[in-house]
Amino acid sequence: MGLQKSDALDAERIREDFPILQREFDGEQLVYLDNGATSQTPNQVIDAISDYYRNYNANVHRGIHQLSQEASVAYEEAHDTVAEFVGADGREEMVFTKNTTEAENLVAYAWGLNELGPGDEIVLSEMEHHASLVTWQQIGKRTGADVKYIPVTEDGYLDMDAAEDLITDDTEMVSVLHVSNTLGTVNPVSELADLAHDHDSYIFVDGAQAVPTRPVDVKDIDADFYAFSGHKMLGPTGVGGLYGKQELLDEMEPFQYGGGMIRKVSFEETTWHDLPWKYEAGTPLIAQGVGFAEAVEYLEDVGMENVQRHEERLAGYALDRMAEFDDVEIYGPTSPEDRSGLVSFNLEGVHAHDLTSILNESAVAIRAGDHCTQPLHDKLGVAASARASFYIYNTTDEIDELIDAIDDARQLFA
Repeated sequence: MGLQKSDALDAERIREDFPILQREFDGEQLVYLDNGATSQTPNQVIDAISDYYRNYNANVHRGIHQLSQEASVAYEEAHDTVAEFVGADGREEMVFTKNTTEAENLVAYAWGLNELGPGDEIVLSEMEHHASLVTWQQIGKRTGADVKYIPVTEDGYLDMDAAEDLITDDTEMVSVLHVSNTLGTVNPVSELADLAHDHDSYIFVDGAQAVPTRPVDVKDIDADFYAFSGHKMLGPTGVGGLYGKQELLDEMEPFQYGGGMIRKVSFEETTWHDLPWKYEAGTPLIAQGVGFAEAVEYLEDVGMENVQRHEERLAGYALDRMAEFDDVEIYGPTSPEDRSGLVSFNLEGVHAHDLTSILNESAVAIRAGDHCTQPLHDKLGVAASARASFYIYNTTDEIDELIDAIDDARQLFA
């Protein structure tokens, strides 16, 4: 790509790698600000996936012919690449899943259904994505475990004093977002991990909004489980990563059964394959895994410290521009250093869906809705919010276009 880790992030240069950013709608250049939902994909990732299908498309771990050998090596090395990216010890600690949601379900079913019961407690936060909240809520209903929630303060932070009271010796699992997909808040996950471990509890960290936007080291955090999604970090849809401490993944039962995850099968018994294949039943996400690894290598070339600085700069600029309007309400921390590169907001008198529809007429793409955080929106007292989320190819000029489009909406509804 031409960038080195020591280089400052050059958004204009990076944009050249993303063909979709050249699209126009009715003569308007696309301004894509919905990266919190799905990021765009560079040529390098597209080419890596195409190369797999063109040159070595075959199933993995099932054949001794050359194509299968090449596909198997590429798929295994993809695990190594992604594992190293987040600080895992090796491929044994990196399971490929469809996304963060499946990773959450894997742990909830493979560990939660077997380990939880009446009297046990699961601690979440009020800002949890439905992938965490709904999953553990339903596991609690099935097992009889109680679910408790760490409150969110008025300025968008977790109430850590309340967390200390909620996490007790009865707590078996703490599941919390690293970065809120609605508020942008960067949560103190290392501190929460310490609290969990002080009470012999485990912690699951939802890193879907964190791994794409900042350096993450799962060992430094001391997470027991950590999940993220490829499609939010330049990769293809349909693939994500679940980090788990090896001793825990060894002890847990598989989430799904079938081919590929077995070592030996008889009519009476079955033994499981080595990690991580134990948790990857059936034909796995081969092309997606290859693309996932290529996306990781792209981000490594950019440098995750540069990504974080760029996101903070864009978030700060967006917050400053939106502060020019007294009828725009912003949710979450006001300091760019305490949040990721996304801003959720509402324009007074205009429903978020109407606002995004008007912005779409100017080819400005943002998201509107509850962002899979309905309980949090209930607490905020709004049915929906608009969300602009930035990434490595976005610029301050695009934020200016966003602001101009918001002003157009204001004039229309005045």
